[in-house]
Amino acid sequence: MISRRSVAAIVGAILVSAVIFGIAQHRNYIRDFEVYRTAAQRALAAEPLYRADDGGYQLKYWPVFAFAMAPFAKLPLDTSKVIWFVLTVALYMWLVVRVVDALPGRRLAHGVLIAWTVVLTGKFIVRELVNGQIDVVAGALVFASFLAFERRRPIAGGLLAGVAAIAKPYALIMLPWIAVTQGAAAIAAAVGVVIAGLLLPATVYGWTGNLELLRSWYVTVSSETPTTVANRENISFAGLWARTIGWGPAAGVLSLVMSVVSLAVAAGVWWRGRAMNSDIERPAYLDVGLLLLLVPLVSPSGWDFVVLIAAPAIVCLVDRFTLMTPAWRTVTVVGFALTSFLIYDVVGRAAYIALAGSGAGTIGAMLLVASLVNLRVRKLA
Repeated sequence: MISRRSVAAIVGAILVSAVIFGIAQHRNYIRDFEVYRTAAQRALAAEPLYRADDGGYQLKYWPVFAFAMAPFAKLPLDTSKVIWFVLTVALYMWLVVRVVDALPGRRLAHGVLIAWTVVLTGKFIVRELVNGQIDVVAGALVFASFLAFERRRPIAGGLLAGVAAIAKPYALIMLPWIAVTQGAAAIAAAVGVVIAGLLLPATVYGWTGNLELLRSWYVTVSSETPTTVANRENISFAGLWARTIGWGPAAGVLSLVMSVVSLAVAAGVWWRGRAMNSDIERPAYLDVGLLLLLVPLVSPSGWDFVVLIAAPAIVCLVDRFTLMTPAWRTVTVVGFALTSFLIYDVVGRAAYIALAGSGAGTIGAMLLVASLVNLRVRKLA
């Protein structure tokens, strides 16, 4: 039976979502979803997907993504926007609840953790909703993949991870972890879905046409990189160096080095978790949370709201907060302050521009990564 508190929370979420949708519609937001819908219409008509005349609203995902959005292609725009908005809200609510449910050795009350997760991801979900983005979908698919692995269903987990990569290519970051920790069947399923997705558009465009689409995708993404990383809301390593020394070979090398080092640290965390398996209950939870938190740092398209998909990391840090030393609590608080609460309307225009432009979001995410690593070193998660 659903408690009154749960009903109140659901009703509150619906009301807040309705307000956000009304504001987004009034200001002509939810533009990213329109890009997806337009791409689906073009794909069904076998038209070019990547067009320079789309300006800043070019499709930047694999061609198969356009086919995945086909159900929205025939619906009226306003109707499809409502459906997408509701789907995003529902998946966000599912993700928050399931991430809290799955946390091993939970110390805080269920409702307390959910409340903190909503507070710390509130900035990101609002940005996600008003832009009509798909990160919640990708994050939910990755976490559903993790849950399948936890239930000893490697093929299902691999399939879900592959679908997540089709939704957002950054989900490919999960493949090395799957290969090392989940076995051959899991990685074969994930890679199989990705390969099938890359080949699927050939059924409409033909083999040569599909190769041209993939080439156009690469050209589009690579040509957009300088503009993308220069935006102050980009918290990737590439964005940090682009705004510090200007985008060029040096910035590219420095961001690559930081990405490699970060992924090497993540690999060390996995290995330590496997070695200390008897001391840590289900270490994979922190492993996945750490990988998802690294996504906005290592991906050149690492917008700040992508931190939303790192909900497992956020839940883990909040739950273990009282077990940290005072120094690490400070690190964690500063990390959250620079990511979750660096908001234009909160800190003011001048402070926001100065902090965001100087890479505060990147530093904040790096501090949260360090806090997660500390939890593993101290055998707390």
